[in-house]
Amino acid sequence: MTHPLVSVPRVLETCLYAPNLVEAGRFYEEVLGLAPFAHDEGRHIFYRVGQGVFLLFDPMGTSVSNGSIPAHGTNGPGHVAFAVAGEELEPVRGRLEARGVVIDADVVWPGGGRSIYLRDPAGNSVELTTPSIWGLAD
Repeated sequence: MTHPLVSVPRVLETCLYAPNLVEAGRFYEEVLGLAPFAHDEGRHIFYRVGQGVFLLFDPMGTSVSNGSIPAHGTNGPGHVAFAVAGEELEPVRGRLEARGVVIDADVVWPGGGRSIYLRDPAGNSVELTTPSIWGLAD
């Protein structure tokens, strides 16, 4: 194996796209408890999640360049996984169901860990999972 050009120690940010930022923002704030730290009407909402950042973009708003930031985006649903401690996953599922949030799947992985899958208002797959699915501590 050759030596990499860059050493990447962690994921800094991840992004999903939602054409209705108001509706999607309400989901991430009211259902998942994320607090926005930046909001640009018609373009994006940014949330801190631990040591990383979760970006929610309007696909039309980011399909054109914004000054020095090049255009970028995607079409169709994406996926994001948020870490939840193992002992918290069952209570989280109960709170989601009590709010009427539909659970798409609840998977116990053969190698350890568990994931609960749901959809945001834009149809993106949102996974709430124990870090142990990747061999990491909860």
